[in-house]
Amino acid sequence: MRQPLRLYSAVFAALIGLGATPALARDDIITLSTAPQPPVGFTHLPYVNPDAPKGGSITLSSVGDFDNLNPFILRGTAPASIYRVWQTLFKQSDTDSVTVYADLARSVEISPDGLNVTFHLNPQARFSDGTQVFASDVVWTFNTLITKGSPFYASYYAGVASVTAPDDETVVFTLKPGTGRDMPNNLAGLYVLPAHFWKGKDFSQPLLDPPVGSGPYQVSQVSFGNSITYTHVKNWWAANLPADVGFYNFATYREVFFQNDTVALQAFKAGQIDARIEASAKQWATAYHFPAVAQGTVTLQRVPLSLPAGIDGWAMNTRRAVFADARVRQALTLAFDFEWMNRVLFYGSYVRYDSYFSHSFLASSGLPTADELALLTPFKGQIPDAIFTTPFKLPVTDGSGYNLPQLRQAMTLLQQAGWRVVDGKLVNAQGQQMSFEILLDDQLFERIVISYAADLKLLGINAVVRTIDPATYERRVQNFDFDMTIAQFPESDYPGSEQSNYWSCDAANTPGSNNLMGICSPAIDAMIKAQNDARTIPEKIAAIHALDRLLLNGWYIIPAWTSETMRVAYWNRVEKQGAALQGGVDFDLWWAR
Repeated sequence: MRQPLRLYSAVFAALIGLGATPALARDDIITLSTAPQPPVGFTHLPYVNPDAPKGGSITLSSVGDFDNLNPFILRGTAPASIYRVWQTLFKQSDTDSVTVYADLARSVEISPDGLNVTFHLNPQARFSDGTQVFASDVVWTFNTLITKGSPFYASYYAGVASVTAPDDETVVFTLKPGTGRDMPNNLAGLYVLPAHFWKGKDFSQPLLDPPVGSGPYQVSQVSFGNSITYTHVKNWWAANLPADVGFYNFATYREVFFQNDTVALQAFKAGQIDARIEASAKQWATAYHFPAVAQGTVTLQRVPLSLPAGIDGWAMNTRRAVFADARVRQALTLAFDFEWMNRVLFYGSYVRYDSYFSHSFLASSGLPTADELALLTPFKGQIPDAIFTTPFKLPVTDGSGYNLPQLRQAMTLLQQAGWRVVDGKLVNAQGQQMSFEILLDDQLFERIVISYAADLKLLGINAVVRTIDPATYERRVQNFDFDMTIAQFPESDYPGSEQSNYWSCDAANTPGSNNLMGICSPAIDAMIKAQNDARTIPEKIAAIHALDRLLLNGWYIIPAWTSETMRVAYWNRVEKQGAALQGGVDFDLWWAR
């Protein structure tokens, strides 16, 4: 449920309330929130178990495979678990998406004008091979990521003018004027890599050798495409840091890969996997009635989620001619019968996304305010008129499965866009049937898109559902080689420079960016800049609301669904920490019984 705006106004106060510069009350925490923080001299974060026993192992599952141990590049597919090898300068909070705590860096300073962010490294910091972590490693990492890494990094850190290391323990980032107030947080989240390990290696190529890092784990065994095993670094240098106490309790962490989730579930039920997060409402309702649950050796739990939800859905690639017309995209959204799917396929478990900033006070509603109109009016005639006249609303069916009213509305829009039905086929002026491929990498979504394709067939549209292996899927999506696919766009409590990577014209033309839909609009680019440049709370909110309206009325994505809980199942040989986390579950806080 959306919270009243007044409850959130303080969220931005630390950085944009009165001045242009973040004023740090402490040098061991960077935050854009006014949520209570641990006291000075704290020994552990409040949501961890500081006495969690060390040792034992945990085995988790993933669907797909991997062929690369460098997750920072476009080429190859890396396991998600590999990030445990490295540390960031400051560590992200599990209960507040805009707060970070000193970790690899022991402190931070931000200059009065906000243009210099200085991190002081912990002199005890060591890589797993015993070498010290130097400021030069940070400089090398940053410059390498923005020049040879995924294009995301160049966009994400575009506000940085330069980075220098005046001594072995000091790193200074100089920012460009007008850089968003979130940049210190973004820089704090930089994973630091050892320059000496990469000497003589081509960073842009997939990595097959176990990498060196300063994090809690090191790769001990690899079977590409099948499994990867990590062991805890002996005498890990950061084990007693306040931000790390209670974390990384397992001596061994293993990730096993399966070709589909059905097999992964069976492996869990057979005891080969210790814990899993269940993504399917159907499986949660029907597939967990097995003896271990009845005997109490497997726990089923729904844990709360409180993260800003952003948006997920079926992204339409506007680089393809079939999706170039917004009326076609709106028609395809009208044909998606969420209410029937939620009733029949999802057991009523979900609510639908209605904003690109769902579950946040930054989600737009109603008609634009005066502040929003000041931003949007200069683009009148270039953007949909409905933004100024009609509150945005997604189509809602009666859930019966007979969504004829919505299909009729869709057909009207398609006809306005130049399509007509001939012999049961929807064709354009050249007589070509509307056809496109819905690309998947997970069989769990097949039953959903097959139902959707059946409704599209009633309109004369030929939608082909194709599921491919995750590695091939990732390569195709990175190169925008798809028609329609499912996509996720998470948001934090404080949107910032990542919005450019999501929606800008520059990102639309950069392979590997997150602008999967190919959105390119001067108005949207202007709103991205406005929210990034905002110097007051009302300015930030107005710009994000205006951006949300433009995206929604562009009909770039068929919104999917979200839940306020996460479904988790685990064997009693592992134990879950009890405090509520913003993201639901963090396996790094669990331990072996």
